[in-house]
Amino acid sequence: MPDHPSGVLFADRREAGRQLARALLRLTLASPLVLALPRGGVPVAAEIAEALRAPLDVLLVRKLGAPGAPEVGIGALVEGEAEPYLNPETVAGLAVSTGHIAREVEIQRAVLDRQRQVYRDGRSPPDVKGETVVLVDDGIATGGTALAAVAALRRRGAKRIVLAVPVAPSGTLPMLQRAADEVVCLASPSPFGAVSLFYESFEQTTDEEVMSLLAAAGSHAAESVYRKEIVTADPARPVATKC
Repeated sequence: MPDHPSGVLFADRREAGRQLARALLRLTLASPLVLALPRGGVPVAAEIAEALRAPLDVLLVRKLGAPGAPEVGIGALVEGEAEPYLNPETVAGLAVSTGHIAREVEIQRAVLDRQRQVYRDGRSPPDVKGETVVLVDDGIATGGTALAAVAALRRRGAKRIVLAVPVAPSGTLPMLQRAADEVVCLASPSPFGAVSLFYESFEQTTDEEVMSLLAAAGSHAAESVYRKEIVTADPARPVATKC
């Protein structure tokens, strides 16, 4: 890894994505679909999608916060899922009421609806049935949103799920490895603290950046398909390249 200040592993999300891409290129991934957990996972996933020459999309997931402590996750809500994923131990330990859960689900479902309009013009989640999916985030703390996302992809028939993250706590990795087919994690420091501690720059990713990256990835994917069709139709015909 590049040299950074003590405790810091990555300059920013784009560098983390490039490092993850190098690790993923060692795997045999047949026509993968790269799905990012927005917003922070999108810059990481964009680098991976470019390296793998794979399409990029987002899988929208929202953390469900605990009463009076929204930063503490009690579960997560995935777009297109009727029921939330709940962590029973956390719900029981904090004595979270069904009323709070219902209100939190309603709030986060509204956020998911807004994100779907902004990021996909209201389109449904990508069809993952029979697909190899590389699920990407910029880091994992408790793992609740990642577990919810993996479970949703399983229910939707994904053939193979590779969870790719730059950094995660060592104690969280075993449950992630049980859930996904493979986990590619570059570092699992101890003590952990927060994901942001391992980045020099961890500015909030904006909606505008997400939309720009998705649009750029879409044009790259279309160009790759176009070039593939030209070569398939006429192998002797040269393919133009960009400088």
